[in-house]
Amino acid sequence: MWGAILGDIIGSPYEGHRRVNGKDFPLFIDDSYITDDSVMTIAIAEALLAVGPDADEDNVKRACIASMQKWGREYPHAGYGGMFKAWLMSDNPQPYGSFGNGSAMRVSPAGWLYDTLDRTLEVAAWTAEVTHNHPEGIMGAQAVAAAIFLARNGYPKDAIRLSLCTNFDYDLSFTTEALRGHYSFDVSCQGSVPESFVAFYDADSFEDAIRNAVSLNGDTDTMGAIAGSIAEAFYDVPDFMIARAMQNLSPEMMDIIHEMNETVNANFRRLHGKG
Repeated sequence: MWGAILGDIIGSPYEGHRRVNGKDFPLFIDDSYITDDSVMTIAIAEALLAVGPDADEDNVKRACIASMQKWGREYPHAGYGGMFKAWLMSDNPQPYGSFGNGSAMRVSPAGWLYDTLDRTLEVAAWTAEVTHNHPEGIMGAQAVAAAIFLARNGYPKDAIRLSLCTNFDYDLSFTTEALRGHYSFDVSCQGSVPESFVAFYDADSFEDAIRNAVSLNGDTDTMGAIAGSIAEAFYDVPDFMIARAMQNLSPEMMDIIHEMNETVNANFRRLHGKG
């Protein structure tokens, strides 16, 4: 989950009021902080870890709702949209047809926890549907989770891109460089997930993927989180960046990240026969 959290922190000060000029910008400044992207990623991780790998739809959705509401109420000023904030505070939270990129920015734990792509896509959809039950909102979450699953299983970038184009009908024919300076702020899945993927595709390192995403001057924290979550599965995450991110996280958040890492590592050993 470090990819989503670091992309969120790095992109956070540049959304809206402080634009970057290209990719040469400070990674961390005094205003770098976690936002709703990190908080909800932690919430989804907690929920999926709690129910286990074989949970059915009802249990997954109930766990996601409970965890998201718990963490959202603990961090009420993390930058939620109006409809989502109302959902967080509701006694009877219902999906509200959103196709915003909130479903895609929080889904990364689903990309790491399951043995098959089909199961990954199934759970990714459930994490989206508790709020973002519009087809585009569901597809955005599934596409990000699929990219993470494929990347962590050793697929090359061209194969990941072909899968996203074929299975999700995304146009990924552009480059980050061509888009830079022409992209408009867009919080929809269809208007930010493909761009975030291309930011990863065009990168030569984990850091470069996040720089590409932020350099578009769009929804910088969320696009950084999406690109970073995919890049983490493909590249090494520098230790100095993790150390910086830890400064923004509570002990409770760190406990969930530790459990997530232990679970992912145990799954790897199980699948590959390593003690």
